[in-house]
Amino acid sequence: MKADRTGGAKVIVPTGALGAGIKPEHVAAGLAMGAHAVACDAGSTDSGPSYLARSVSKWAREAVKRDLEVLMVASERAGIPLLIGTCGTSGADDALFWTRDIAIEVAREQGLKPKIAVLCSEQPRDAMKARLAAGRIRPLPPSGPLDEAALDACDHIVALMGPEPYIAALEAGATVVLGGRTTDTAVLAAVPIMMGAGLGAAWHAGKTAECGGVCTAVRGDGGVLIEVFEDRFEIEPLSATNRCEVHGISAHMLYENSDPYRLYEPGGVLNVAGAVYTALDERRVRVTGSVWEPGPYTMKLEGAGAGPYQTISLVGVEDPKVLANLDLFHDRLVAGLRERIDRTFGPEAGDYDVSVRIYGWNAVSGRPLPPGTPPPQEVGVLLVITAATQELATRISKTVNPIFFHFPLEPNLPQPSYGFAFTPAEIERGRVYKFHLNHVVETQDGHELVRTEWVDLSTAEAREPAHA
Repeated sequence: MKADRTGGAKVIVPTGALGAGIKPEHVAAGLAMGAHAVACDAGSTDSGPSYLARSVSKWAREAVKRDLEVLMVASERAGIPLLIGTCGTSGADDALFWTRDIAIEVAREQGLKPKIAVLCSEQPRDAMKARLAAGRIRPLPPSGPLDEAALDACDHIVALMGPEPYIAALEAGATVVLGGRTTDTAVLAAVPIMMGAGLGAAWHAGKTAECGGVCTAVRGDGGVLIEVFEDRFEIEPLSATNRCEVHGISAHMLYENSDPYRLYEPGGVLNVAGAVYTALDERRVRVTGSVWEPGPYTMKLEGAGAGPYQTISLVGVEDPKVLANLDLFHDRLVAGLRERIDRTFGPEAGDYDVSVRIYGWNAVSGRPLPPGTPPPQEVGVLLVITAATQELATRISKTVNPIFFHFPLEPNLPQPSYGFAFTPAEIERGRVYKFHLNHVVETQDGHELVRTEWVDLSTAEAREPAHA
C-alpha cells in the first residue's frame, strides 16, 4: 500500500489511552471512511513513577479488556491492523505481557485469529551500565550526568521506541502489534510512514492525534481519523457531532511540549515552523508545510524505583483567624510538628519528611499567593509523613496527631478542634516512588534495543505465550 496525492494513509485514533473508553460507533465511522489501520496509545508518565516502578497498569483490567474487544473485533472484521503503544501504562515488560494476555483472552472469547507481535523495550540495568561506560547515555535538561547508583535505584527501565519496530512487525505479517514503551507519536505515524507518506506530515499527524479527540472542539466526544499524504495531512473527528478547528489543531504542538515549533523524536526532529493550517469545512482541517529533520538515532530512557513510605491525615478548617493567616499557620504548624517528632524520636526518625498541603489555598502549586488574596471559606489540610518504613511513618503520624488536629494559630488562643475527615485518622499510603532517569541513549537504529515476541492465533495449532 502506498499513500499518494489522490488518497492518503488513513488511521483511526479512537482514544488517547486504551482503557479510557471507546465507542464502537466511532470506530465504525472510521472504518466507513476507508481506514487502513487502527492505532492508539495506552500509556503515559502523567500519573507519576509508581506504574513504571511496579510495572502495573493505571487502568482497570475490565476497562482495558472492553476497549480491546471493540478494537480487535472491528480491526479483524475489516482486515486492517491494530497497533497499541506503551501497553499497561508504563510499557515495562510485565505490563506489556499483562496486556498481551488480555488480548489473547479477547481473541479466544470472540473467535478471533490474530497474529500478535509483542514489542519489548524494557532494558536490563547491566546493559545500560555498559552503554553508560561507553559514553552513549547523556542527560536531558534539567537532569545531570547519570551514574550507576541511579541505574541501580531503578526497578524497571524502558527505552521509548520509534515507528521502526511497528513497521517491521506489520511487514512480518502481524495483524495486532502490542508495543512496550513508545513515543505517543510514533505508534500513530508508523502505518503512514510504511505506506510512503511524507515523514513531516506523518510525524505531525501523529503528534496532533496522540490524545485522540483532545485536539477536537468537543474533547470528550470520541477520537479522530488522520489521513496522511506525501505533503500534508488531514484530520477529522470520528463523532458526527464533533468538529476539528484550526486553533485546536495548531495548538496541540504545545501539548506536553515546551516548543511550539519543534518536537524531538527518535531519529530526528519535527519542525512545524512553516506549517499552514486550513479549515476544509466545519469538521476537517488540512495541515501542510511540516518538515522532518533527520538526526542521530536516540531513544529516551525512563527509569523508576521504590522509595520510602507515607502515612497521611486530613482535616478541614473553617476557623476565620486561621483562614486569614494560612501562610503563617502553615509555617508554625510545620515547625511544631518537627519539634514534636525530633523530641520524641530523636535519631530513630531518620531521614523523615513532613509536608503540610493546604487545599483551597496553594496545595497544587506550592507557590505563595499574591498579597491581598482574599481568604477562602474553608480549606482542607493534608499532613504527609514520609519515613523509612510504613510502621515508622504511622507511629510518627500518631505521635503528632494532637498537634495536627488542635494546633492554634497563636499559643494564647483556646485550643481549636478541626474537622476530622476519617477515623482512624491515619491512612497508610504505602511506598512512594521516584523517577531516576531523564536521559537518552544512542543507538544504531530503531531496532537495536527492541526485541519482538510472537503469539500466532491464526492457526488451529496456535501456541501458548511464553511468559518472561
